[in-house]
Amino acid sequence: MKLKQLLADVEYTQIHWPETEDFDIEITAVTSDSREAAPGALFVCIKGFLADGHDYIEKAAQAGAFVFIVEHMPEKPVDAVLIQVEDSREAMAHICAAWFGHPADRMVMIGLTGTKGKTTTAHMVKKILEESGKKTGMIGTIGAYIGTEKIPTKNTTPGPYELQKILSHMEKEGCTHVVMEVSSQGLKQHRTTGITFRYGVYLNISPDHIGAGEHADFEEYLACKKLLFRQTQCAVVNLEDSHAEEFLALSDNKITFSLDRESDYRAADIQNIWEPGFLGVSFQLLGRDNGRMLLNMPGEFNVENAMAAICIAREEGIDMDTIRSALKKVFVKGRTQLIQDAAHFTTFIIDYAHNALSMESLLHMLKNYHPKRLICLFGGGGNKPRQRRFDMGEAAGKYADLTILTMDNPRYEDMDEINKDIIRGLDVHGGAYQVIPDRKEAIHYLIDHCGKDDIVALIGKGHEEYQEVRGVKYPFSEEKIVREYLQTK
Repeated sequence: MKLKQLLADVEYTQIHWPETEDFDIEITAVTSDSREAAPGALFVCIKGFLADGHDYIEKAAQAGAFVFIVEHMPEKPVDAVLIQVEDSREAMAHICAAWFGHPADRMVMIGLTGTKGKTTTAHMVKKILEESGKKTGMIGTIGAYIGTEKIPTKNTTPGPYELQKILSHMEKEGCTHVVMEVSSQGLKQHRTTGITFRYGVYLNISPDHIGAGEHADFEEYLACKKLLFRQTQCAVVNLEDSHAEEFLALSDNKITFSLDRESDYRAADIQNIWEPGFLGVSFQLLGRDNGRMLLNMPGEFNVENAMAAICIAREEGIDMDTIRSALKKVFVKGRTQLIQDAAHFTTFIIDYAHNALSMESLLHMLKNYHPKRLICLFGGGGNKPRQRRFDMGEAAGKYADLTILTMDNPRYEDMDEINKDIIRGLDVHGGAYQVIPDRKEAIHYLIDHCGKDDIVALIGKGHEEYQEVRGVKYPFSEEKIVREYLQTK
């Protein structure tokens, strides 16, 4: 591809040409990794948290890269084309979109942002679209999917090269729609720059992802969430969130949903349903459409997620019967995932909740089903803020009748030190607990000691298939362990 094609949407401040100015240079590859540099490659110098691509210009040039995107000119002369830009990440996104031929332009792009609910809502939207016969791609926390085909990804919102490559693959496979989780970090780093979303969905926001390598403070976190709506044609906004008005102000074309407020789509008369093989809710849809809906997932927060999905589906012209059918069957691995012990009528829930807000929301919701006992099993993640672990312990102590404290991903921290923070939180409410460090043993103990009409929440691992200890990821599937042990009972 010609250099001029790659630079079509890139704003640059100056260019250094070693020879005659020539925008018709043929580019053979695009990369920001000096190990992937090759003859004729365009190398984008990105300043990261641990390394700065500008330090690798000489190495990449020696490997044959001839065009460099830089934020500042190198001190040492380089026999190459140097294109200076204000933000190399933003330039990288535009270049990658051009490199893959702007695949997003030919599909309906649906972007979801929010502290909670992105993954669940993405699955709901995908299920409804597929139920209506639309081939749909999905990109998010648990990978990228085309139907049942899984494409592993490195981040919730992949980097621009990886993202555009996935979108290109989805287009070639016949996808007409793509629903993707758009993280605040992805927005901050311009990973989705160059993509126009037909729908941008704002779910909610709460303090999270604040610290080294993420966001400096809540204000920056909020500002990054808002960036999605600079590249959105229609804003879909949850009026239940306290920052909803700020997001509504970002778009002239908007659709609103809520549980209690006047909005385009509203859910009322929410009723919990708990019966063999089912833990969910029913609700009355009001507003632009009316009808009774049944959702195969528990909790008001999942009703909010379903309302976002309904907004998009109706805008896409999907009929209510199709939406109703899809929501009855929707399933999300590791998100309020139900496993029923039919023999003893014990309900197990596997959920990815890994901060205090998500955990409190989950436990409070499960308590409203009035189980005989609510039992939770969880651990604290290592190398994370200590306050987060204390707060999770406090939530468990407040709602659970019994907490089994065990291993999550301790990473490089000592598990006993992690547990001390959690126990301080548990003690706030005098919550009963037991410590069983080995998570598999803890699960076995839990199953041995639960019974009829108990709800058991296994929290923190969700869809993950590993435990991370001292830099090593060991295979670990919570769902598999639960199912296999239940078969022996």
